[in-house]
Amino acid sequence: MTLPPDLRARVEALTSSGQRRVLGIAGAPGAGKSTVAAEVVAAVGPAAVVVPMDGFHLAQSELERIGRADRKGAPDTFDADGFVALLTRLHRSERTVYAPEYRRDLRNPVAGAIAVPPETVLVVVEGNYLLLDDHGFGPVAGLLDESWFLAPDDAVRLDRLVARHEAFGKSPEAARAWSHGPDESNARLVAATASRADVVVRLA
Repeated sequence: MTLPPDLRARVEALTSSGQRRVLGIAGAPGAGKSTVAAEVVAAVGPAAVVVPMDGFHLAQSELERIGRADRKGAPDTFDADGFVALLTRLHRSERTVYAPEYRRDLRNPVAGAIAVPPETVLVVVEGNYLLLDDHGFGPVAGLLDESWFLAPDDAVRLDRLVARHEAFGKSPEAARAWSHGPDESNARLVAATASRADVVVRLA
């Protein structure tokens, strides 16, 4: 997608002071958060960095140990406190901050994979639970200078989600089962947080 003029204007307003700002892009699984985040960074240039919330997935081995691997992606399968601590650090720009990145091929996060150097003026954080008020995510909304909630057509979102799961190795049957099962449960939880966003973005 190309960033619409109204969203481009919001990005320009956020970055106009030259001081670091944190933009949160929230939405259900498959809503297009990473795509929109990439468009924002492309609009700003090298002074913007994307930091996905997915870097705070608990390790696959830990999810198996605590019995939550079958619903990976639910709020309690993330290190919410670690994510809040990172957001707090990102508001200080004196030195480079390193963030983790989730690697789907490894099914695990990789520590220190994303560098946010001092000259960064816009940090784009994207994730399902940025506006959730429980499971440890409550402080996140207050650490965002602006928040967007993506609300695409649900049928389009689900088709996109199934295709993504297939691309990362699930059979068509397993991809559909996961998308319409655990992912959809999470989507309903996320949908209830839209009212906390500064703007709801309706996508085709």
